Amino acid sequence: MSPVRFSLSALSEGRWYEHVIRFVLGGAVTTFTGYISSRYGASVGGIFLGLPAIFCASATLIEKHEVRRKREAGFAGARRGRQAAALDAAGAPLGAIGMLCFASVFALLARSNIPITFMVASFAWVVTSIAAWYLRRKSRLVRSSRIGKKAGGSAHSRGG
Repeated sequence: MSPVRFSLSALSEGRWYEHVIRFVLGGAVTTFTGYISSRYGASVGGIFLGLPAIFCASATLIEKHEVRRKREAGFAGARRGRQAAALDAAGAPLGAIGMLCFASVFALLARSNIPITFMVASFAWVVTSIAAWYLRRKSRLVRSSRIGKKAGGSAHSRGG
């Protein structure tokens, strides 16, 4: 199992305008959510906080980068691009679980020191997101192993 890693090298893979697109889309969704909150109240605006502010932009950029890499290697790359975007989409709910934990911790501690509350809630988000990723990974490996045994062989020998 590969460990969770943080790498800034992914930033250099994109072009400057792709990062601007992500920033603008995220800002536009945040502004829209603020408008909804001020117009209809925080309970309605909170629903819109669940919108994936940059997911659409990031999924299309991931797909585009994978297709470009494969074309540079002499392959079409369309299938690999879709698979990479799908893998990114599969991770979005795990991040949402982490954000739910962040919001819960922040709501519980908000009456105390706000900077410390923010740091504790951020830590809870990181730990929860990594734990959710780890549990999903482990459950997939166990499921893959069970399917392999039912089929009469090892799932790993078939590339699964």
